[in-house]
Amino acid sequence: MVLLPDFRVRQRDYLLEISRAMTAQLDLSEVLRLILRSSVAMLAGEVGLIALKEDHSASMRVRALIGAGPEHVGVFEPLLSAGSADETGDLYGPDFDEKLQRIARSLGQPLRQAVSLPMYLGEETVGVIYVFRTFTGAATRDDMRVLQSFADQAAIAVNNARLYHQVDQERKRLQSILEHSADGVMILDARRVILSFNRAMSRISGWTPEKAISQPYSAVIAWAGRPQGTDLGEAMQSGWPASHKTASSPNDALYVEGDLIRPDGTLIGVGITYAPLFDAEDRLLNVIASVRDISHFREAEKMKSTFISVVSHELKTPVALIKGYAGTLRREDANWDPTVVQRSLAVIEEEADRLTELIDNLLAASKLQAESMRIKYEDMSLLKTVQASVERFRTQTDKHKFVVEFPPDFPIVPGDSARLRQVIDNLISNAVKYSPNGGQILITGAFTPDEVRVSIQDEGVGIPQSEWSRIFERFYRIEDALSRKTQGTGLGLYLSRAVIEAHGGQIGVHSAPGKGSTFYFTLPRQRAYSL
Repeated sequence: MVLLPDFRVRQRDYLLEISRAMTAQLDLSEVLRLILRSSVAMLAGEVGLIALKEDHSASMRVRALIGAGPEHVGVFEPLLSAGSADETGDLYGPDFDEKLQRIARSLGQPLRQAVSLPMYLGEETVGVIYVFRTFTGAATRDDMRVLQSFADQAAIAVNNARLYHQVDQERKRLQSILEHSADGVMILDARRVILSFNRAMSRISGWTPEKAISQPYSAVIAWAGRPQGTDLGEAMQSGWPASHKTASSPNDALYVEGDLIRPDGTLIGVGITYAPLFDAEDRLLNVIASVRDISHFREAEKMKSTFISVVSHELKTPVALIKGYAGTLRREDANWDPTVVQRSLAVIEEEADRLTELIDNLLAASKLQAESMRIKYEDMSLLKTVQASVERFRTQTDKHKFVVEFPPDFPIVPGDSARLRQVIDNLISNAVKYSPNGGQILITGAFTPDEVRVSIQDEGVGIPQSEWSRIFERFYRIEDALSRKTQGTGLGLYLSRAVIEAHGGQIGVHSAPGKGSTFYFTLPRQRAYSL
């Protein structure tokens, strides 16, 4: 192998210049191109390539190519396992000359020699530089030491670029996690000035990142009243965090929750966890604030408390009536008239049925949370189901007028008759309960080639549009004076929706306060099959 004629004269300055340029460049593609151009120039080559070892693998892959187009990369693949290099870098091995000539023919160039410069980093081979020349020649050991020194510098440059790439990828990954986290995240400096502010934090607080960054944290975290726990400012004035602690330390993080005042004056319930970040010398670098919207948790707790209160009341009333009537009938000093006895037993039976219905609803709701609702299909008449339900309710109220309007050719549909009867009973029961002043309750039916529709319209108190979707949630009840006086657990509409959707239909409501409500549901005329 022969070096350029003037190379030995200025090799020190040349290699120093190349080494500085390589180690200063951190983009891997640029580093590889620089190394390859330099290698081809020093060896007076026509074609060059760099193959790097793949991560967690012993195989090599071409990562840079000069003197040939990218479409020729595959031509060089056999070379990567062609053989070994002698002490002058010349490649040799079984059929190597034939493989080299095959490459030359593919490129249309009279290549006669392939020189390899392995890139070592300690004991590890990072990759190999290959230079193809149109002439043959040999290098001295001194020449090879100079060239190997260059290759070693190239290995360091490649390693630096790879490390930078890994750090950059990790930085981008962490930035993406931070930016797309469901919880709000703020990063503060040691003086509690905001350095970073993610999207969720912007949504929760109402501050844009542009306005929040560089602000003191107290400008963004403004509490309505005193929060539960010690706020960050007070905690740091009291010495938090006192010193560096391990991540497993229970005293490492600070938690506080309360109502946050947003720029538009609205409040939002949040819980904030502050965690300190120290440097190697135990100095506070940053405080990481993780902010969670807890308004839904608060609503769930409120709903749970309301549910317990309502269910307790719903259970207590029939139990008290049953106990009272049973105790009265058992009195030995009374001789009750048979009519009184029958009326009392009827009340006991009615209240027992009420208890059974309540317990069934609770069990159904619990089961629905654990598994999907199972439907037992049969051909059924919704008209007959509506008529039977209306007859039962007519005996329970004298304030309401029930009107049923179904077309004479209303079709039979596939469905679970027991569950659909429960839906119709619930909707008519609600129409009665929430129209305490009486009025007409109109039940209508309609159909198309694809579905049937049943509507129950009352002249009651009505429902605000903001509550239309929420009334179908589990245990949800509208907060008003009538609801507080009306029996119910908030399970009826939840179960009704589950039944209708399990049939492949839809349920909804149209209403306005003071103008009554119309609840409706649709069912497909063909059975809904679950995959």
